[in-house]
Amino acid sequence: MNNTEPAAANLLEINNLGKRFGGFVALENISLSVAKGERLGLIGPNGSGKSTLVNCICGTLQNEQGSVRFDGGPVDGIAAYQRTRLGLARSFQLPRPFISMSLIDNIRIPILYTVAARGIRNSAADIDTRCMELLRQVGLDAKARGMPKDLTQVEMRKLELARAMASEPKLLIADEAMAGLTHSEIEDILTLLVRLNDQGVTVILIEHIMRAVMSFSRRIVVLVSGKKIADGLPDQVMRDPEVERAYLGQ
Repeated sequence: MNNTEPAAANLLEINNLGKRFGGFVALENISLSVAKGERLGLIGPNGSGKSTLVNCICGTLQNEQGSVRFDGGPVDGIAAYQRTRLGLARSFQLPRPFISMSLIDNIRIPILYTVAARGIRNSAADIDTRCMELLRQVGLDAKARGMPKDLTQVEMRKLELARAMASEPKLLIADEAMAGLTHSEIEDILTLLVRLNDQGVTVILIEHIMRAVMSFSRRIVVLVSGKKIADGLPDQVMRDPEVERAYLGQ
């Protein structure tokens, strides 16, 4: 299956990307495009190459083969922090807050980084207002002066998403933001991600919870053993015999 958008509409373009760790091929000839405003699900069994692909997109790892283009320009060789400045953000499965800082200060740090990088002058009051807007968006404004250690698991995930959004990304990669959550907590995160997408943020969702992937995604890409085996509409992808054999074990 193949589903591509016109090049002018693509925010992210990956062409023939390859990554090795010694003699181990982690990614092989991955080509993928993500349109502006899209909601893409990226799935695959453990060890399929999802995290490696995301790290190559975000700049944590450098690919040896192929190219990555973001928002119309090449980003190969550009450091992760520079890609963040361009509008590429991610959240992590294991949240990484500044544990000695309050929630509002956890949001303030990436905001200060973003405005400094863009040469924007904002007053302290403006930055505080933006911090509270982001915390309110994820339902944590009442705990703005609290500490991360006092948050529940789902609140920690919400803080992680708010921290990612503080850099005002064009593309957000949400890496297993729902792992270990209850049904109602999963719905909370899905609602939040859909709301962000409605506000114009392109979202790539990496997730093992299939009902969440199917509910959120307008398109699904499947990786198995470092190769892309399917790319298309969710219902079509899940009926693909190769996906059933390799991913669903049927």
